[in-house]
Amino acid sequence: MNNGRVTRASLDKQPHEVAAMFDDVAANYDLTNDVLSLGQARLWRKEVAGAVAARPGDRVLDLAAGTGTSSLPYAEAGAYVVPCDFSLGMLREGKRRHPRLPLTAGDATRLPFADGVFDAVTISFGLRNVQDTDGALREMLRVTRPGGRLVVCEFSHPTWAPFRTVYTEYLMRALPPIATAVSSSPDAYVYLAESIRAWPDQPRLAARLREAGWARPAWRNLTGGIVALHRATRP
Repeated sequence: MNNGRVTRASLDKQPHEVAAMFDDVAANYDLTNDVLSLGQARLWRKEVAGAVAARPGDRVLDLAAGTGTSSLPYAEAGAYVVPCDFSLGMLREGKRRHPRLPLTAGDATRLPFADGVFDAVTISFGLRNVQDTDGALREMLRVTRPGGRLVVCEFSHPTWAPFRTVYTEYLMRALPPIATAVSSSPDAYVYLAESIRAWPDQPRLAARLREAGWARPAWRNLTGGIVALHRATRP
């Protein structure tokens, strides 16, 4: 373990290395997230579901779905939801918990779906782990029908400077020892903390959505900007 030190090399992981990292934490991933987020993860999932606003008959693609927990609200709303993830370990755990969900293996930069088949595409806390962010945003656009919607929930930059300093200290000092106590793979959470620090802020991510072809990008801050909920539509 690197004891929270930020290193460029630790962020330059290949896709198979990131997938293996998530395989290792699959069994306790949801519980660990609840602990590390101080219970906020459940609130954030609820906000995402509200933004997607799935209706009966909608086709929803839930990317970086992990064990499928984030997909349950869409299925309960009567939508046909496809939970998709590149970690086979996550998918196996998800299939054990939710055998009726059509969990699907897929790379966000090369999605195994036809053009324009989904009414909504959503990804929560996974976009920053994709090696080619802009390529993934274009792929999401490709599989969304005209007029369809995108919802991206991702860690971002707190808007109040003093809180931003406290938050950064928590990420790099408090998170690693907490992860060591509750996770079988604490190095994975050091990587996640470093990827959060390196991620673009709210306006820069909105600009990248626009550059990828999405229309009317907008965002709403959650928990003081720790998380931002981005929305856009396909023209």
